[in-house]
Amino acid sequence: MIPELGFALLILSVITAVAALSAKDLLSAIVLLSAFSFVMCLLWAEMGAVDVAFTEAAVGAGVSTAFFVAALFNITRKTKD
Repeated sequence: MIPELGFALLILSVITAVAALSAKDLLSAIVLLSAFSFVMCLLWAEMGAVDVAFTEAAVGAGVSTAFFVAALFNITRKTKD
């Protein structure tokens, strides 16, 4: 385990999580949550838990993002702002 890489991934995961929470647009929040999931996948792989990293990539970055985008495009907005 490389400590500098782990620390950089930790900082990047915190930045993407805070950015996703503070995003005003729902699509950008979905993209940032997907990026957070991908960074967590890299962090799990760097720690040696390859099975957890594969699951995080498949479910977190893949399926969840597809479900969020599908739900976003199937809802109707009441206002146009």
